[in-house]
Amino acid sequence: MSKKQIFPSKAEVMARTPDPAIREMLRHLEQAGIETTFDRFDAQKPLCGFGLSGTCCKNCHMGPCKVTPKSPKGVCGADAHLIVARNILRWTAAGVAAHGARGREVMLALKGAADGTLDLPILGPEKVVATAKSFGIFQESKSTRQMAGEIALILLEDLCRTLPGPHRTLEAMAPPERLKVWKELDILPIGAYHEVFEALHRTTTGTDGDWENVVRQLLRCGLAFAWSSVVGSAIAMDCLYGLPKRSRISTNLGAITLETVNIAVHGHSPVLVAAIVKAARRADLVDEARGAGAKNIRLYGICCSGHSALAKFGDITPLANAMGAELTLATGALDLWVADVQDVFPGIMDVAACFHTRVITTSDSARLPGAEHIAFDHHHSNLDQADTLAERIVRRGVQAFGERQSGKVFIPQARMEAEVGFSVENILATFGGADLLLEHLKCGRIRGVVNLVGCNNPKVVYEEAIVKVAEELIAHDILPLTNGCAAYALLKMGFCLSEGLEGAGAGLTAALKPHELPPVWHMGECLDNARASAFFRTISNAAGEPLTRLPLAFSSPEWSNEKGIGAALGFRLLGLNSYHCIAPPVAGSDKVSRFFYEGTGDLLGAVMVVEQDPVKLAARIVEDFNLRRAKIGWAPAAPPAVQRLSSLQAKKEHAAAHLHGHPHTHDSEEKIHG
Repeated sequence: MSKKQIFPSKAEVMARTPDPAIREMLRHLEQAGIETTFDRFDAQKPLCGFGLSGTCCKNCHMGPCKVTPKSPKGVCGADAHLIVARNILRWTAAGVAAHGARGREVMLALKGAADGTLDLPILGPEKVVATAKSFGIFQESKSTRQMAGEIALILLEDLCRTLPGPHRTLEAMAPPERLKVWKELDILPIGAYHEVFEALHRTTTGTDGDWENVVRQLLRCGLAFAWSSVVGSAIAMDCLYGLPKRSRISTNLGAITLETVNIAVHGHSPVLVAAIVKAARRADLVDEARGAGAKNIRLYGICCSGHSALAKFGDITPLANAMGAELTLATGALDLWVADVQDVFPGIMDVAACFHTRVITTSDSARLPGAEHIAFDHHHSNLDQADTLAERIVRRGVQAFGERQSGKVFIPQARMEAEVGFSVENILATFGGADLLLEHLKCGRIRGVVNLVGCNNPKVVYEEAIVKVAEELIAHDILPLTNGCAAYALLKMGFCLSEGLEGAGAGLTAALKPHELPPVWHMGECLDNARASAFFRTISNAAGEPLTRLPLAFSSPEWSNEKGIGAALGFRLLGLNSYHCIAPPVAGSDKVSRFFYEGTGDLLGAVMVVEQDPVKLAARIVEDFNLRRAKIGWAPAAPPAVQRLSSLQAKKEHAAAHLHGHPHTHDSEEKIHG
């Protein structure tokens, strides 16, 4: 409460954010007098101290109550420990619901495709077979559709089980050593719906008054999040749409073309986006676009919809994460903005109104005032109409093409190539098996592997922390995997190109260069944390070592929402440390804080590390990996690289500006890279 708040201002973001396109757009919007997330964050300062510490309780209407030296308990008698525990449990439950709700949609679509009630092909037969074998339901006599239908029912049952019984996804796929730990702690979930139901129940007025019992429920929610909302949803997506395919793409705002109908898809649900991709390829709709004066129809990805569709189908250009959406809209070059669920800020409507951009919402869970609604209904009774809805949506984009206001179009020319679409399957194929990949780890060429993810948060400079952590990791021969919002910064800044190895250590370069691999592997959207955890389990199996002993970790430097708590918990439950630049709202209770930071070490074999300075955070990861390597007798890694990738990129940017006579300043570069 008394600690001084040190959060960056918009001016600091404009000076230090690593992407030059973001800097240009922020200046452009400021000159136009258009408000963004960064203006609103400045207006909120100073932030509520009770909210930051987690000691404000609004669960009943006798309050709201706040904990102070004068009033150390709420009206009901709840102290700081109970209030903080209840608040963080509700956050975690919300994360379970968020990923679970959109996962349910694709599970229903998989079931419909299997039953024949939806005209959808099952594009991932190899995933269907592999999953059926894991679930013990594989038979040669069964068709792919039959097994897909059975898988969908298992996933739906795990999601919404009411009769107590085994969580089949978790029991089939979790490491046996972890299952033993979770059973001993009595934290195995009944089902995702039930654990959210129970979390809300026990945090209501006068129910659970024991903070330790409350955080036990938090761990159950963490398992439900990881194994139903994430793994279950990812299985359904891979079965229905197939595994990711590696490809090389263009990204950042300079990849926007002016002579095309430009449609952005924003959100997390793949079912309607998949239909939009198909519709945009239809010859008759392309002809309509050409009749309107456009050369073609192009799709652009915002947030996880971009990553997901890109990895599965191609034909989509990733532009920005959730916090960059307003800046992307302000290019004035997008004709239609199609928004579904999660991380779609209401503020996009104000920016869209300043330009020609039409906005369509596609889910009953997520409407925006002023947007047109072309959507699946609350009961998902019209899932079979996805193609019809997609056709209407694409036609809206064609109609909007002629309304573009050329005088308001402003596109920064920053553009980057990137490699995307990594999966456990194609990685192992590239290396020739898990044993050969493991040898790179054992001998020290690869010091360790980090799943580097997370949404953005204005409490740190936009995209700076993720870039600085990534460049320190690769310089120290640590291989980052990435997905979701954090991945955009790494795609845009050259980390997902093999050329990015110029900022990597000698060991990582030796391991990856022969295969022409980038130093950071893009694995897709935020649900693809499941892909990262599967990769970690593959390494564990090959090494014959439990995850708790291996140089593997989770890091979300800039995390910002309820799903971020669930993601970190999911990996800590596996026995892997989590590393962050932003603390969770638990400081108001020394007991809950101790549990969150250190107590999970005794229970789960993993702790949470928070360090505001991203370079110091990366140094802590390196230190912890060195200790783990020494304990299992693996060879020490080599000294780190001298130069960092962002400074090398800045030199190239500076040289290009001189070559082409573009305006630039040396001061800003020193602030960014000094």
